[in-house]
Amino acid sequence: MYKNLIINHLAIKIMSKSLSDKVIIVTGGTGVLGGSFVQAIAQAGGSVCILGRNEKVAQERSAAIQAAGGKALAVVCNVMDVNELEIAKTTILNHFGKINGLVNAAGGNSPEGIVQPEQDLFALDIKGMQNSMNLNIWGTIAPTKIFGSAILASGGGSIVNISSVSADRALTKVMGYSMGKAAIDAFTKWFAVELSMRHGDKIRMNAIKPGFFITEQNRKLLLREDGSPTERAAKILANTPFKKFGNPADLNSALIWLLSDDSAFVTGSIVTIDGGFNAFSGV
Repeated sequence: MYKNLIINHLAIKIMSKSLSDKVIIVTGGTGVLGGSFVQAIAQAGGSVCILGRNEKVAQERSAAIQAAGGKALAVVCNVMDVNELEIAKTTILNHFGKINGLVNAAGGNSPEGIVQPEQDLFALDIKGMQNSMNLNIWGTIAPTKIFGSAILASGGGSIVNISSVSADRALTKVMGYSMGKAAIDAFTKWFAVELSMRHGDKIRMNAIKPGFFITEQNRKLLLREDGSPTERAAKILANTPFKKFGNPADLNSALIWLLSDDSAFVTGSIVTIDGGFNAFSGV
């Protein structure tokens, strides 16, 4: 048992240095999952660039990392605005001199992309669906376009996208979000292949496919004011073998592995982290 404790301690120590000398951008870095990613990257020795529209949160998270001895930079940026992304790239390169990785964590659901059970299915809000899809897929493609060339110029690195189990399973209500995440799966595989055909193993692209995690965007859908699960949440938990929601930290080990050189022969892969939801038939 003592030997196992030593091995586990060494594994944690090694992981804590796996992103040393790497500069990693996290879009959506002011969100719940993005905040967890930012902390994990800093703990793994990486210099983290926190991109988001909430300047206050970005600055607070950057300051906390720096106070703990890490390296961080807050950059206010809208991932849907290519001009802002270009400015962000210049700011990051001026500050750190290179970019080695990108986590496309910006995205999420929007009210206009939801189809309610009582709604006329043939009276869809087309514009709302487009907005929801655009946020997820173009909010991933645009940063890849802008920061990808800098990653290549810095000697290569890794890009990690954020998918969802809703890309595979028909979940009621969240039609626009589901279509956007399905597009991310297709983009991840397609772009990974094209990157490899053109640049060999210099730039890898993979994705993480989370199950259900409590975020600010879905909190009211999944939890009542007293913290108990809603009817929708109860159905989700009944179809999740682990019978619980994920903790944002549950995604971090996979993220760090995909960003690090430990996954040097991995590209075009989508890692599912969902407590067994996608594998369960419900029977």
